[in-house]
Formats: sequence, C-alpha cells, structure tokens
Amino acid sequence: MANWRYEGLNKEGKRVSGTIVATSEKEVRRILRNEKIRARKIIPPSILEFDLGDWMVEKGFAAPFGAKDLANFTKQLSIMINAGVPILQALEIIFKSEKQPTLKKSVKNIARDVGEGQTIAEAMEKQKGFNKLYCNLVKAGEAGGILDEILEKLSVHLEKQEKTKAQVKSAMMYPFIVTLVGFGVIWGMMVFVVPQFVGMLADTGQEPPWITQMVIDTSEFLGLHSLKMLGVLFVLGVIVNSFIKTPSGKVVFDSLTMKMPIFGMIIIKGNLSTFSRTLATMLSSGVSLIDSLDICIETIDNGVIANDVKVIRKEVVQGKTLTEPLMKIEYFPDMVSQMIKVGEQTGQIDQMLEKVSDVFEDEVNTLVEGMTKMIEPIIIVVLGGIIACILVAMYLPMFMSAGGAD
Repeated sequence: MANWRYEGLNKEGKRVSGTIVATSEKEVRRILRNEKIRARKIIPPSILEFDLGDWMVEKGFAAPFGAKDLANFTKQLSIMINAGVPILQALEIIFKSEKQPTLKKSVKNIARDVGEGQTIAEAMEKQKGFNKLYCNLVKAGEAGGILDEILEKLSVHLEKQEKTKAQVKSAMMYPFIVTLVGFGVIWGMMVFVVPQFVGMLADTGQEPPWITQMVIDTSEFLGLHSLKMLGVLFVLGVIVNSFIKTPSGKVVFDSLTMKMPIFGMIIIKGNLSTFSRTLATMLSSGVSLIDSLDICIETIDNGVIANDVKVIRKEVVQGKTLTEPLMKIEYFPDMVSQMIKVGEQTGQIDQMLEKVSDVFEDEVNTLVEGMTKMIEPIIIVVLGGIIACILVAMYLPMFMSAGGAD
C-alpha cells in the first residue's frame, strides 16, 4: 500500500483534498465514493512510496501463502483476541508485521470488510487460502462467542496437518532424489567415461567380452539418444500430470500409490490422520457431523479416501452410525473403528478422534523412520552394484590381456 493524494468535491460541493492509503487508483476512487467525495484529481504515490509486494500481488506474481503462514496468522489473532484487543485493531497490528505479501493483502481486505460491517467469517470467505474448514470454524466461533478458542484449535490443527503432510512428502521425495542423483552419476559414466575406455580397447585389437560389449552398446545408445529420451520423458510427464489433474485421473493415481509397498501405508495413514483431526476439530467446535463430513471431503487430498468419505456421509444421512461404514473400509484399522465406536457410545467422539489422529501420526513417524533405514542401504547397494558392473566390464579386457601376455 502507499499514500495517494486526491482533490475533489464533497457532498456539500466544497473543495476537499487529502491522502488515502490504498493499493490502486481504482481502490482510491471506491473509497472516495463511499465517503461521498467526487474525485477531480488523483495523484499516484511517488516511486519512493511504491510497495513492490503489493504490486506483485495485484499482478498475480506473488506466491500464495501456505499453511504455515496461515497457522502463524491464526495464532497471533487468537492471542490478541484472548487478550481483549478489538478485532479491527488486532488485524491492523498483524497487517503491519506480516511479511508474506499475499497474506498481508488478504488481512487488509478482511479488515476493510469487517470495518464495513461484515462478520470475520464472511470477510475470510472472499479471500483465497481460507478454505471451507477454516471459515466454518470461524463462523462457529463467532456464533458461540468463543472465537479465541476456535482460532487456537485451528492453529494447532494447521500445524499438525502441515507436519503430517511434510512427513509424507519427505518419505516420497528422499528415495526419489537419491535415485535421481545415482542415475545421473551412472549416465555421466556411460556417456563420458566409458567412451574413453572404448578407444583404449580398440587400440589393443582384442575382442571384448559380452559384458563389456553390452556396456559399450549402452554407452553409444545413450550418447546418441539421451536428448530424445529426455524429450520423450518430458512429454510423458506432461501427459501424466495432465491426467492426474482430472478427477478420474486423480483417483487412479491415488489408488496406485496406496498399493505401493511401504509408501502406500504412509500415504493412507497420513490422510487418515488428517481426516480424523479435521473431523475432531469440527465436532468439538459444535459443527454437525454431516457438515463436518462435507468439509472433510473437500480438505482430503486423496481422491480414493475422499470418495470413501462421501459413502460414509451418505450412510450417516440414512441413519447409520459413523462406525458402521468405517468398518467396511479395508484400509481403516479395526482397532481404530472400535475406538470411534466407544467414542460414539460415550458421547466423546471428538476426543476419541483426536486420539485416533495421534495414533495415525505416530504410525506415520514409525513408517517413515523404518522406510528410511531400509530404503537407503537398498538404493546404495543397487546403484553401487550397477557402477561396479560398469567398472568391471571396462577393466576386464585389460585383465584378460595382461593374463594372456604372461
């Protein structure tokens, strides 16, 4: 934002002038219209007052804010409301200290809408990044007069959800990166190192063994066709990525990843942890079970699990308990279903779902640690074995030649 100067006429027809803090001339004119001032001259801010972050947001160049940024904002707002700071003042304080440009602009817009008489939930619904779960909980907090408590729950929920997502992402990325680097080294050897040996072998006039000839043929193929292969892989990647972005493609992709050894269980338990914690947070905030399940469907990133939650919601609407459809899902542990059943019988389902989420989080931690310990030596052995085979294939003719000379 920056200071825009203006000159104009008020509703009495008198000349007025002043400054307005805004992000664009359009916003300045809107503010002046609200104040019943007819603008005659609007002077833009000088280059020294130019806000680069605001300009980037306006032009769509700024990155959207993430769950971590939203969690920090939520925690700050919760603390200030709990301390008795008026909501508009709290938003102004956060706006001044916020560094993330997109969130900063969203906070400004929320403060403006709240100042014009809208509820916080209504103002947040207009901003990207504040999903249905967030806005519904804020609405419940406003209605019940416990906004500070709801915001605190939201902050904890966002932090734990982000932690689980980071663990799942880390579990998927680590072996991928190690394998990619390893095959990069192998490609470098085949394209740049092996040809040096080929020249040496040609000078000896010796017929290379089959393993050496295979490595030489592979080296020549990669040297000639590497760029074509990269092009084909790029096109395939674009096609697969486009397919995954479709609803049916997303379900197929998620179904395949769920069936992968080790990775599948990490993905399943990570998503079930998010589902359990989201449902627990909604129910403990006074949101009905049906509405909570609706919101869970939107917040779950896995297409297969989201479709199963739709089935659960349908059966709950028909009068069944939450446990009955859950027990029909193959990947949902029986022990967890029984825990939720006890929660329904005792009227403490939200507390039981919190415990279920903690169980899933612990299992994700255990699986990630176990997978890292197991995958790392396997990758090292496989890649090391391939590199060893290449070296043996190249040096074998030399050893044979030396043995023949003796």
